[in-house]
Amino acid sequence: MFVKTLFSVAAFAVLTGASPVTNPHVVHEKRSSAPIGWIKREPLESRAVLPISIALAQENLDKGYEWLMEVSHPTSSKYGQHWNASDIASAFAPSDDTVAAVKAWLVSAGVASHRVEQSDSRGWLKFKATVEEAEELFKAKYHIYEHSETGQQHAACEEYSVPASLKEKIDFVTPTVHFDAKLRARDENSLEAREKKPGHDKTRGGPGHGGPKLKNWIPYANIIKQLKDCDKQITPWCLRVLYKFPPGFTSNPKNSYGIVEYTPQAYVPSDLDLFFKNFSMKQVGDRPILDSIDGGVVQQTNMSFNFNGESDLDLEYAMTLVYPQKVTLYQVGDEVEGASFNDFLDGIDASYCTYEGGDDPVQDATYPDPYGGYQGPKDCGKYAPTKVISTSYGYNEHDLTPAYEQRQCNEYMKLGMLGVSVLYSSGDYGVAGNGNTCINGTGPDAPYQDGTLGGRFNPSFPGGCPYVTSVGATQVKPGANVLTTTQPEMACETVIYSGGGFSNVFPLPSYQASAVKGWFKAHPPPYTAAQFNNSQTTRGFPDISANGANYVIAIDGQWGLVYGTSASSPTLGSILTLINEARLNSGKSSIGFINPVAYAHPQVFNDITEGNNPGCATDGFAATTGWDPVTGLGTPNFPKMLKLFLSL
Repeated sequence: MFVKTLFSVAAFAVLTGASPVTNPHVVHEKRSSAPIGWIKREPLESRAVLPISIALAQENLDKGYEWLMEVSHPTSSKYGQHWNASDIASAFAPSDDTVAAVKAWLVSAGVASHRVEQSDSRGWLKFKATVEEAEELFKAKYHIYEHSETGQQHAACEEYSVPASLKEKIDFVTPTVHFDAKLRARDENSLEAREKKPGHDKTRGGPGHGGPKLKNWIPYANIIKQLKDCDKQITPWCLRVLYKFPPGFTSNPKNSYGIVEYTPQAYVPSDLDLFFKNFSMKQVGDRPILDSIDGGVVQQTNMSFNFNGESDLDLEYAMTLVYPQKVTLYQVGDEVEGASFNDFLDGIDASYCTYEGGDDPVQDATYPDPYGGYQGPKDCGKYAPTKVISTSYGYNEHDLTPAYEQRQCNEYMKLGMLGVSVLYSSGDYGVAGNGNTCINGTGPDAPYQDGTLGGRFNPSFPGGCPYVTSVGATQVKPGANVLTTTQPEMACETVIYSGGGFSNVFPLPSYQASAVKGWFKAHPPPYTAAQFNNSQTTRGFPDISANGANYVIAIDGQWGLVYGTSASSPTLGSILTLINEARLNSGKSSIGFINPVAYAHPQVFNDITEGNNPGCATDGFAATTGWDPVTGLGTPNFPKMLKLFLSL
């Protein structure tokens, strides 16, 4: 809910020391071209009304990293002493000076005070303005942009300005240069089967790495029966042997594990039972706890691998590996509008809904759904975040603007402070981006091109955010026996390649600095700044890997073999959930943000030293001793990890 606020014009001069007339505008953000797929159309009609949202600069963000390290670093005396949500919201709220100064500018520019609404958490100022007003306010020119594939329309400009004195007080404004909510189905092939409406994308289903890749269907009789055959197929017991973790035995009421899915992706109940009958008989009839965000529904209308593959994979393995611990399914978005990462974050954090983003009807889903879907209110803080959250979806970092990415990344920092482990799959195209695309040139506006033509490496988001754990993919080496081979795994080079590389946006976090600089020194890659950010000052990913090849899943009543970091992330999440179970049973807190502990103790991982992650017409990077931008620190060694985390 928003609260109406009043403010006087006179306060502006007091707070800024300059009159509106003498306060020049400076460019705040700009684009030289629209993102791939978007076509610039006619100018917006001057009397059209835009919902303007101004994201105010947050207070104490410079202290956020330090606060997170206090509760996450293994040498800290405050390790595990996680914050509560209200303390976090208060710590990062914009300052009184920021709120007052921006309000005063709006009033002085003719936006009457009664038109301006401020979020309860103080971080957003919102009002409706005609295009003519907005163009004068932000010194911008608005056009309609249309997506070439879906017909979805979007209001945007190529650049906008704010008063120079407010540049450090405003994070960003929407709608302006952002195209961050261009939502699509996980697999573009599914678009043909879906209805499209002018100005509206019926195919929305969240951002995606393209989903798990189906190699082939297999008859039931061909499912492996012996662990020596785990190089051919992966089953729950193969994973337990690979990473030396047992089945779950207890279910602590304080423990929780969440899997995020975006409608129309949906699991099939009968597929869960088919999987359980073969791998966990006592779970037949078991279902995840459903947390429906913004009308999220487990739809059973569209039934195919494209619609059911991701959710079936995630839940079949997560539920089996942590049983009897229950798994929570965050099903986000209705069948018409779909949803974005912001919509999910809204659902677990009320302050984010009106403070950190995701509540913009131009960029994110609007509820009640104006297109006839979910008619309830937008969900804000409806559900609590689970102790571990695994998401197998992602954007290319190049899809989004740095300001938008940084603001969302800060929310993952806050979840870490709460004691939540946030996992994202690193991508399936090696050093290339979703759909095997690479960047043709340098700079934020460089276009994409087919990866077979080469180009600049295309890192993923939010995998490059330093506050998430980015999960890469390995495979069992052909012919290796997981029971007898000392190191049976290598970087995945079958069907998919582990996403990895270096961010073009986020700086190198101190917890990772030694590992990254050590890699550059010991294993300098054969590429230059023309291929990737080789400055040694930006975040590297992934952090940890897990098997992502040959997973046996039940899908639409059949059996198939699938591949992807889509499998790696929920597998690692399951292992972390079992570690949380042991800590909670011992009266300790959850492990929360694991990266500082992981990088301080690389010996608790199985180092992967074989394989590459090719892309962009190169061999990509090579897996080496120590951390590398292919498999990170390696794969889990559960006994070593458990001993370490129980000692903290």
